[in-house]
Amino acid sequence: MARAFVGLGANLGDPAEQIARAIEAVGGLPRSRVVSASSLYRTAPIGYAAQPDFVNAVVEIETALEPVDLLRSLQDIESGSGRTRSFRNAPRTLDLDLLLYDDRTIDAPALQVPHPRMHERAFVLAPLVEIAPDIEIPGRGAASSLLARLTNQRIAKL
Repeated sequence: MARAFVGLGANLGDPAEQIARAIEAVGGLPRSRVVSASSLYRTAPIGYAAQPDFVNAVVEIETALEPVDLLRSLQDIESGSGRTRSFRNAPRTLDLDLLLYDDRTIDAPALQVPHPRMHERAFVLAPLVEIAPDIEIPGRGAASSLLARLTNQRIAKL
């Protein structure tokens, strides 16, 4: 079984409910189980600012799915929630990102692990550090140290 971390975010509809349903769906994936889930965090949008705040969380899972199969399963959950991809950083009903998969580094056209911008995002690092305080991001260092540098991003635990 692999240890993986998935970032969850939503800012359309009922974001907290979307996140709760997504956590259940992730836990229901074949040969997978949710080990822990962070608190919910309200965060300011990054990139495209003219949209509602996001609700974000991170879950730790154990899975026998290979990384690409896990990614496809996460995308299926997004689609089932009504996710559309109209433009980069657009508002969304649900966003699921495969952040980490064991200590592997994957650089493929369809999948990059660690997630390429996670080290720059308080909305990823704060919930990640909550459930895995000593986690290291391959090639980047301790998530807690990276989070300490992001004091300019608005985030609040709900």
